[in-house]
Parts: sequence; C-alpha cells; structure tokens
Amino acid sequence: AVAVASPAAAVDALALLKQSDAGRAGMLVGGAPPQPDDARPALADGARWALDLVDGPVALQPALGRLLHRVAVVADLAAARALVEQHPGVRAVTAEGDLLGADWASGGSASAPSLLEVQAAVDEAAARHDEAAQRYERLHFAVAGAQARVQEAATEVEAALVVLHESDARMAAVGEQLALLASAVRAAEAEEGRLQQARVRAEEARDRDLSGLAELEERLSLAEATPVDSEPDPQVRDRLATQATEARAAEVEARLAVRTGEERARALGGRAEGLERAARQERAARERLVALRSQRARGAVVAEAVVVGAQAALARMTGSLAAAAAEREQAQAARTVTEGGLQALRARVRELTGELERLTDVVHRDEVARAEQRLRIESLEQRAVEEWGVPLEQLFTEYGPSVPVPVEDGEPAPYDRAAQEKRAAAADRALALLGRVNPLALEEYAALEERSAFLSTQLEDLKATRRDLLTVVKEVDDRIHDVFAQAFQDTAREFVHVFATLFPGGEGKLTLTEPNDMLATGIEVMARPAGKKVSRLSLLSGGERSLTAIALLVAIFRARPSPFYVMDEVEAALDDRNLGRLLQLLEGLRESSQLIVITHQKRTMEIADALYGVTMRGDGVSAVVSQRLRERETA
Repeated sequence: AVAVASPAAAVDALALLKQSDAGRAGMLVGGAPPQPDDARPALADGARWALDLVDGPVALQPALGRLLHRVAVVADLAAARALVEQHPGVRAVTAEGDLLGADWASGGSASAPSLLEVQAAVDEAAARHDEAAQRYERLHFAVAGAQARVQEAATEVEAALVVLHESDARMAAVGEQLALLASAVRAAEAEEGRLQQARVRAEEARDRDLSGLAELEERLSLAEATPVDSEPDPQVRDRLATQATEARAAEVEARLAVRTGEERARALGGRAEGLERAARQERAARERLVALRSQRARGAVVAEAVVVGAQAALARMTGSLAAAAAEREQAQAARTVTEGGLQALRARVRELTGELERLTDVVHRDEVARAEQRLRIESLEQRAVEEWGVPLEQLFTEYGPSVPVPVEDGEPAPYDRAAQEKRAAAADRALALLGRVNPLALEEYAALEERSAFLSTQLEDLKATRRDLLTVVKEVDDRIHDVFAQAFQDTAREFVHVFATLFPGGEGKLTLTEPNDMLATGIEVMARPAGKKVSRLSLLSGGERSLTAIALLVAIFRARPSPFYVMDEVEAALDDRNLGRLLQLLEGLRESSQLIVITHQKRTMEIADALYGVTMRGDGVSAVVSQRLRERETA
C-alpha cells in the first residue's frame, strides 16, 4: 500500500490499482519486467514515486515493482492532473485514493463507497422499495375505504336532514371508530418504542464492531510496518483476514439493521400521524354534525315564521288578483270593439288597393300593346323594303285590302283575310318542302356514285378475303388437332412407362378433360403410387407431386426429343431412393440429348461429364471454375 492518510484509504488505493491494471501486460506477477529507475521522468515538488514509499519482504519486491511501476503519489487531484498532462505514461494517485491516468480515472475510497457499501445500499433500496410498494397498497386500500366512508358519511348527512334520530346513531358509530383509532395509535406508539430500543441496540452493536474493526486495522498496519525477516505464519494471516472480513460483514449487518429500524420507525410514525389526522377529521365531522343539527333547529323556527308571512302575503295577493281580473275583463271588451273597427278599415283598404292595382295593370297593358303595335308596324315596313323593295305607300296602293285579289282561272275576287292567310300558309308549306336550291347537286351526285362503286368493289374483296381466311383457319385447326392428338398420345404412352419407372408398382396416366373439343380441352394427370388409392395429383404429398411433375416432364422430352435440356434443381425435394430412379431416367435421356442440370446433389454431380461452378475470389470478383470428369464416347 502507498503512504496515504489512513490504512483504510491505502487498502482501497491498492485495490483500485489492481483493478485498473489487471488487464495490462507487465503489471502482474510473471509479466514483463519494469523499466529501470533511470527511465522515470523527474517529478515536480511535492510528488514522489510510490515505489520509494513502499517497503516489504524481499520475495514481494518484484511484484511490488511491477505493480507500482511509474506510479507517483501527489497531494491532490489538481497536482495529479498536471503531472499526467506533463507525463502521459505516469499514473498519479492522491492521498484520498483517486487514481488518474492519461485516458482513464478511478475515484478514491474517500469519495466513492466500497463494494460492500454499494451492495448494502442496493439491498436497502430494494427493501425500501418493497416496503414502499406494500405501504402504497395499504394506503390505496385505505384511501378506497376512506372514499367509501366519505360517500357513506355524505349519505348519512343527507338522511340526517330528514330524520334527526339517525344523526345520533351515526355519532355513536363515530365514537366507536374514534376508540378504535385511538387504540391503533397507542399500538403504533408502542411499536415505535420497541423499534427505538432495537435501533439503540443496533447502534451500540455497530459502535462495538467499528471499535473492533479499528483495532484490527491498527494491528494490521502495525504488522505491515514491522519489518520481518521471514514469511509470516499463513494461519495467522488467514485468521486475521477472516476476522477482518467478519468485522466488515458485522459492520454492514449492523448498518443495515440500524437503517431498517429507522425506516420502520419512520413508517410507523407516518402511520401514527395518519391515524391521528383521521381522528381529528372524524372529530371535526362530529362537530359539524352537531352544528348542522342546531342550524336545522334554527331553520325550522325561521321556516315557521316564513309560513306565517307567506299566508298573509297570499291573502293580499288573492285580493289583488281579483281586482286585476275585473280590470282585465273590461280592457278585453274595449279591445274587442276596437279590433272590430280596425278589421273593417283594413278590409276597405285592401279593396281600394286591389282596385288601384287592377286599374294600374290595365293601363300598363294598353301601353305595352300600343308599343308592340308600333314595333310590328315598323318591322313590317322594314321587311317590305328589305325583302320586296316596295315602299309602304306603294304596298298599300297595290296590295291593300281594297285591291281585288287575282284568282287562278277566274275573275279577281274581293280581299278575304282568312282565305288569304290559308293561301299564304299553304304556299309556305310547299316552299318548305321544296327546300333551298343546291347549285352543286350534280357534282355531289357524281362523287357519291363514284364512292358507291368503290365501296362495292372493296366489299367484294373483303368477302373473298374472309372466305380465304376461314379456309386457312380451318386448315390450321385441323393441323393443330392432328398434331396435338398425336403429341398427346405419344406423351401419354411415355408417361405410363416413366411413371412406372419412378413409382415401381404404381400406375399413372394422362386424360383429356374435353376429348370432343381438342382445341379447348385440358389435361388431367392421374397418379396412383404403389400402396395408395389416391388418383388426383392434389391428394399426393409434396415429394410425390414433385416426382409426378418430373415424370410428366421426362415423358414430354421422350415424346418430342430436343437437342439439349436445361433443368434447375429438379431433384431438390427427392430422397436418395427417388433420386436414384431419376438419375436412371437422365441416363436414358443423355443418350440422345445434352443435359444442363443446376444442382446441389452430390450423386447428380457424379454422373455428369463436366462440372461448372461459380466462386468468389479474394478480390471480391466472381470466377467460373470448370472440371471435366469423363470424356463422352463418340460414335
């Protein structure tokens, strides 16, 4: 330990040094030897090397040299910071036990609690948390009960306003509850006294343990300061270490007991205060009930006086209402007479107003008719001049009502307005039927005739093309029918053999869903492995479906061979036995075609002539690796 303020601080400082340097190479026994003393830098005034302040047995000198290498003892934290900034390789320790390096720092035992104190604090906090949770639950139930009691008290107060004797019963109940609360307070006070005694005993035990611990630490420091020529007795050292550990444990237990007693005393004190507060509230409620009772008595007297005054006022109001009713009837009669005269005057005013409006409308209509007549005459004059080029005077002279009207195949007849209007209407209809004169009618007729001839020729061409296309479609349909029928027969025949190879003892076949319509038919796969009764593909297991699909694919290959085939992991869902059967089929296909198979199966790779793989080189670029296994025999 370094020479610091006290032996306890020295022990904590050594512990911090060991913890901070446990992972550093060369700082434990058996590590690299320390640098020579002349490599240490010069220290400022007030700082000394820890190795110069520590003395011990010769056998421990190498360990002390490694442990305290480049460790300097300074007065305070400011001096330690200045020393480390000047010499980053030096570690500085203060008298309070603070340890400071170039990129790390550890608090001393004087400012930071020990591990036992931290554990004690954690246990104490956990215990306080549990007690607080329990106290919260108790208080929660107490609050709920108090709220229920408040509700009940409110109900009782309302009932007390109706029935007086119920208040006496509630007051008796409150007295009983006060007695219970007083007994609870006395019990709490007795419990508090017992806890205080326990606390005093725990503090006395703690003082005794602390005095024993101080004595042991003094003995330990004297033993460490006394130079010895030989190794101390291991049994004595172990006994002393055990006594120190037991003393520290006893100290921690005493502190825990004292703090637990204090918390329990504080909890009971709070509970006693709550009970006393509840008792005071109950007493106040009782006093309020008494005051309410007296107030109700005074209210009853006041209510009687109010009743007497109300009766007198009611009598006076009755007389006033009778007089007011008589006056109201007189006023109602006068109002009826006045309203009758007013209604007659209003009716006369409405009649005169309607007559005035009627006369105004007649005058307005006459003015509008005269204006329309003038406009009609002006428009006729303008039309006669614009359309016929005849002035108004000449029009009246030649075509006026006094001029006879010429008649076909007869003498001119006198002017008859109705007959002439009929003639004019008939002439207008005939003119409308004729329509306007189109000077380009001949050219349009010729163009339409030419277009009609062109469209007729195009229609004949389209009809001929349609007949040719229908003939071609029929030939194509017949060819597709024949080709599909032949391909289906060949595939169905090969499927029977391939399925029997992949499913020994099983039966499989292909059928058409619409045999009479080869162009719209579908193909249904019927499969029955050995030992099963299923016939639909949907009723098979996953591996059986995969194998059936492979059988159909191989059947198509054998029915219509191709120069080469590409397969992508077709055997991924097959077991070893079914894989062997598939490889037999592939051996048969390779006789006439070239197979390119993407696979991860080792057995499939073994029958291949060449293998091609893709791998990634060290520079991250993919590369293709090939290996030829055997040479194909050529005819």
